[in-house]
Amino acid sequence: MEGYDDVSYAVTDGIATITIERPDVYNAFTRNTILELNDAARTAEADDGVYAVVLAGAGKGFCSGADTTEMPDWDEQSPEEYGAFLWLIQQFVYNLRTMATPSIAAVDGPAIGAGCDFALACDLRVVGDGGVMREGFVNVGLVPGDGGAWLLPRLVGESKAREYLLTGRDITPEDAVDIGLAVERADDALEAAGALAAEIRDKPATAVRHTNRLVDPQQSFEEYCRKAAEYQWDCVVDAEHQEAVAAFNEGREPEFDRSYDD
Repeated sequence: MEGYDDVSYAVTDGIATITIERPDVYNAFTRNTILELNDAARTAEADDGVYAVVLAGAGKGFCSGADTTEMPDWDEQSPEEYGAFLWLIQQFVYNLRTMATPSIAAVDGPAIGAGCDFALACDLRVVGDGGVMREGFVNVGLVPGDGGAWLLPRLVGESKAREYLLTGRDITPEDAVDIGLAVERADDALEAAGALAAEIRDKPATAVRHTNRLVDPQQSFEEYCRKAAEYQWDCVVDAEHQEAVAAFNEGREPEFDRSYDD
């Protein structure tokens, strides 16, 4: 895609920031928004000069889910038509979930329904004072069709996940930190997420990406060990590993051979 209407994409000093730009509706998304989000995620993952990704929403919202005012009546669609639209949303969650490049959700405002799932699909979450997360599907007679009932138990445990999924209760910023869903609560979640992204960016990139790939609760320990041996060798012969070891031995900060082309 050449430019976006509903999304902004910017790379600064090796950090890609993807922002949903529909603040008047708390960043509720349309089909076009989802197409653009998928494209932006693929663009970030394909760029070797991107070392971390921050997902955010413009204004006072993170993402309030689907903008039903710009959709046809769902019950008038065929199952195939509805499934095709849902698949586009699932694809964005999948793209976030499977990226080797670490992703951080900056939840400064409400993250509701599929918007909550977007935050859950990121590797890490930072919440602001208004960063309430809510699956909420059950409140309107729906199931978490975008990944929430798969993601949440893996992040906070089955019992706690069922509580939020079956009641549709809010996950407050305090709760998110207490149950380990968010790494921190900050006055400015976007700023804090950017600082966290910069900390990750400044580590050896091959080690970061391979470590992120190794975090897979579905794999067996045997599979883990096989992958770890393969990935470790990639790191051993990597120039950034060698520079990091030399810097450690010399008591200095590592200096990686990088240029950030923004």
